Amino acid sequence: MKTMGFLISHKNNEQRRAILPEHIKNIHHPELLFFEDGYGESVHVSDDAYKATGANVVSREEALKCDILTDVKLGDGDYFRDIDRNKVLFGWAHAVQMTDFTSAALEMDHTVIAWEEIFENGRYIFYRNREIAGEAGVLQAFAYYPKMPYECDVAILGRGQTAKGAMRILHGLGANVDVYSSKQENLFKQKMYDYDVIVNCIMWDTRRTDHIIYREDLKKMKPGAMIVDISCDPELEIETSHPTTIDYPFYIIDGVMHYAVDNTPAMHPITVTKELSKGIWPYINAVIELEYEDYPENLVPAVQILNGHILDDRITDFRERKGLFCK
Repeated sequence: MKTMGFLISHKNNEQRRAILPEHIKNIHHPELLFFEDGYGESVHVSDDAYKATGANVVSREEALKCDILTDVKLGDGDYFRDIDRNKVLFGWAHAVQMTDFTSAALEMDHTVIAWEEIFENGRYIFYRNREIAGEAGVLQAFAYYPKMPYECDVAILGRGQTAKGAMRILHGLGANVDVYSSKQENLFKQKMYDYDVIVNCIMWDTRRTDHIIYREDLKKMKPGAMIVDISCDPELEIETSHPTTIDYPFYIIDGVMHYAVDNTPAMHPITVTKELSKGIWPYINAVIELEYEDYPENLVPAVQILNGHILDDRITDFRERKGLFCK
């Protein structure tokens, strides 16, 4: 049995939380849960509500002493070299691209369980979070754009859950939308200069070294065009993309506006936290009570790093390409 600490993310405007008191009733050992002071304030849940479930509310320092650390934006954490070795790190890790985080996990012999790799019957457990990412990103991006959506020709890259959310909002606001699947990349490259707005929702293969949009393409786009990069994978599918924040969501390169907030669902934390809480509680039981070899079958692929050793070949491939430490 292990203790689990729930941390408040320090990422800009990250207000989503992993679990609500209403689902802690399903946790077999709530006394092993330790919530940082004020954990639920962003979603209007008091410390007393967590205490009433049998869980503990403690300082951040005490939460960091737990065996398992749960952080919604795990890969953006700022504490990995300041904690004891051999922790279990549980949250959205993005361990391929978040190289500093992964380096710390390897050096300190941590285990990383990545939420983005947990599926049930072939469907991502937090599929609604991805839909909301598309919805929220489009809504915020157009708040800064000088044209109304119904005046815009828009391309959506990808046909997954994030694209579904983006399309829902764009259709609702009257935009003229074309959608390109991963098999239609060449068609998009022929037509990309026709669009006012390009919304990137691609799940990119991190082993690829090419881009779908290069910097040289920007000068050929419509004047005042905008790229809304919901996927936001630095150095991957869009050469000029790098993460922005909810407070400062865009920048301009060669006249093209880039919106690249990488935690757009955080703008709707109550809606998203309800979905996270429903999806994650069964896995909290598993991670607290079981060792890796006894994990449920669908949780095993989410263990990307085990005791400081990489299990996911995508991480190894990416780090070797960048000349980074692997083990």
